[in-house]
Amino acid sequence: MLVTIPEVLDKEEVRMVQELMETATFREGAETAGSEARRVKNNHEMFISEIETQRLNNLVMGKLVRNPDYIAAAFAARIAAPIYAKYTPGMYYGNHVDDPVMGPPGQRYRSDISITIFLNDPEDYEGGELVITTTFGEQKIKLAAGDAVLYPSSSTHRVAEVTKGERIVAVTWLQSTVREPAKREILYNLAKAREGLIESAPGSAELELLSNSYVNLVRMWTEI
Repeated sequence: MLVTIPEVLDKEEVRMVQELMETATFREGAETAGSEARRVKNNHEMFISEIETQRLNNLVMGKLVRNPDYIAAAFAARIAAPIYAKYTPGMYYGNHVDDPVMGPPGQRYRSDISITIFLNDPEDYEGGELVITTTFGEQKIKLAAGDAVLYPSSSTHRVAEVTKGERIVAVTWLQSTVREPAKREILYNLAKAREGLIESAPGSAELELLSNSYVNLVRMWTEI
């Protein structure tokens, strides 16, 4: 399941992130890649002071984890601090599947969901699409600044080569309390239907039946 979330960050918040990234030092992205991904990873990743990193993470992650669509789709148990990446002309990230287990010793987590938050607009660069292989073929994603996309970490994906301009994104991963992607998709669809009934038919028998089924499926499928 791919879930796009518009306006995780508003225009002013995007501007603040961009200003911090403009003054940051960048290093080769391959340094943080797994052994297989290292061969196909060609980008730069941000390196700034701990204080600046905390400020940036508080802004970006604080907005993400409070977003209702994120909550409905993720069922997050653990979420990683994001990596802030920059792609300039000639840079790309070839086909890969994210490492199944990430994090430093003592803080390891299973990667169930990958998240990309776009930090500049599609008009700022050419190429650079996030390309995800799904059962319906390749899905090319290039969203507005501040928008995010969630997708299974188990899916093969890549970043197309940037041919002009600069692509900047934040990328993170999480372990979900609902391990199977198909179950998360069912719960997400039920949650959206439930929201619709809350608006259109509050107090209805249909809403009560749907809510009870949703809650009990969450109880059945959640691993804590």
